Amino acid sequence: MAATKKKLDELMYKGRPVIRRGNKIYYGFIDDNYIVEIDIKESENVGGLEMTSKAKIALMMNKTHLTEKERPVKKSEREGLFDALDLANAWLEDALSYEEN
Repeated sequence: MAATKKKLDELMYKGRPVIRRGNKIYYGFIDDNYIVEIDIKESENVGGLEMTSKAKIALMMNKTHLTEKERPVKKSEREGLFDALDLANAWLEDALSYEEN
């Protein structure tokens, strides 16, 4: 039952998991060859909630033998978390579909 509860607690966006660790958000499946790292750079208080106002996005190769400098494939910056996640989804779909062909 604990495994079922854990699955229900996961936050998903367009069928992929979203995991937050401090000011970093990781988007994608950990077993895939690519994952997106979103670094929250600025946030603002709106109605008592902290909302992301600026985020840096990086499509990363998910290979442990690479150094931190070798892992990024693409980088960008977006205003707001929704725009960052939307771009992250497009990048992941492209990278993973290219990999399959």
